[in-house]
Amino acid sequence: MDWLDRMNNAMEYIETNLADHISYDQIAQIACCSTYHFQRMFPFITGVSLSEYIRRRRLTLAAFELQTTDAKVIDVAMKYGYDSPEAFSRAFKNLHGIIPISARDKGASLKAYPRMSFHISIKGDVEMNYRIEQRGPFEMFGVYGLVHSNRQTAFAEVPEFRKKCDDDGSVDLMNELLGRFGDTLLHAALYDDNGESFKYMICYHLPKGLEIPGKFTKLSVPALTWAIFPEPQCDLQKLWERIYSEWFPTSGYEQVEGPSFEMYYGMAGYEAGEIWIPVKKK
Repeated sequence: MDWLDRMNNAMEYIETNLADHISYDQIAQIACCSTYHFQRMFPFITGVSLSEYIRRRRLTLAAFELQTTDAKVIDVAMKYGYDSPEAFSRAFKNLHGIIPISARDKGASLKAYPRMSFHISIKGDVEMNYRIEQRGPFEMFGVYGLVHSNRQTAFAEVPEFRKKCDDDGSVDLMNELLGRFGDTLLHAALYDDNGESFKYMICYHLPKGLEIPGKFTKLSVPALTWAIFPEPQCDLQKLWERIYSEWFPTSGYEQVEGPSFEMYYGMAGYEAGEIWIPVKKK
């Protein structure tokens, strides 16, 4: 219940400050975790990034205000954090499909995103295996693409990127450099998340002394403590959701800065997997 109360208090802070400055650090403090951890936990629990949720709520209130008052568009834009009417108009149209002034037209169709709250959901009937390990520094190499932080968008973009890496020969070249079969599975690193997007790298451990072509990027991973979650069926999408909604709230750990990994083992069609997340004790 403590976790539930903290999350709802964090939502209350956001709601109270939609027409004012919202501090991500303050949100995280209310939720009793680091800003880094909160920003990564939020989309896995809610399906939307923190910045996108705040944007949707502000534009929802802006639409209500335009419909029910005579406020000028520029005043509403400034109230909800937009520096210019042009920026407000673009954001408003992207969400609602019409420009702000048209919100006052009779019969105008608008979208309303309600305030988010957290409630008890009975879970835990399926066990979740994990282990905590400390590892020294290591290096990975591979190719990366930018993926949106929004969970639904990310789960669609990642398979497309993986297919692209198969089609353009990147995966075959990596396996050739590593002396492996062409259909041997590679790992994936998720890093440099800025709240809007993150880098998703198809990668593998860099053997000592291996010279890699310029098309590949090196990723240096410092010594970290890892929470490692195995998934024999390789249903990592569901496992990501369970980690943030079921394990983190009661584990006494929180995520720290550093890449997370989807480790894939075996050959295509016979794969198993693990999720690695860098953590520290709260």
